[in-house]
Amino acid sequence: MKTITKFLLLLAISLMLLHQTSAQELRGKEVVDNICQQTPDKDLCLQVLSSDPTSAFGNLHDLALISLRVAAANATGILSEVKMLIDDDNLDPAVQQGLADCKENLLDAEGQLEDTVAAILTNAKHDAQIWLKAALAAIDTCDASIPGNDDILSVKSVEFRKLCNIAVALSKASLAKN
Repeated sequence: MKTITKFLLLLAISLMLLHQTSAQELRGKEVVDNICQQTPDKDLCLQVLSSDPTSAFGNLHDLALISLRVAAANATGILSEVKMLIDDDNLDPAVQQGLADCKENLLDAEGQLEDTVAAILTNAKHDAQIWLKAALAAIDTCDASIPGNDDILSVKSVEFRKLCNIAVALSKASLAKN
């Protein structure tokens, strides 16, 4: 009887340690480092995910929300810039039209990021991937609507893509975990 009790006690302790180790692997700095290794811009990823104090103990879900919050703020900044440029009478009418088209696409991208957040909050992981891809497509369409690629918006849209790619990496990791 003592042997069975010892065995069950050791088994319980082993299971608790295994569970604790698994939980630690999916939280905080370790998951941040792991995810950021998988992104094209590791330094930006580390900066973004470390910018929120909750990342120190956050899981994939929490980190995805942090990255989406930063991406949404970036999109809002781009949208503000576009709105100011649209009113510049010195711009060529084709550029102004491109900016107007871009504005609509940026509004779409903001909405798609909101939909991504909703999908993450409801654990609809595949939907989150779809909405992220749609937001990335919207910024591509925005870029294509403005002639040239050396304008300030092109530079900012590169940053938006990088921020979205952090969320994509987190979303993929979340899908792979299942």
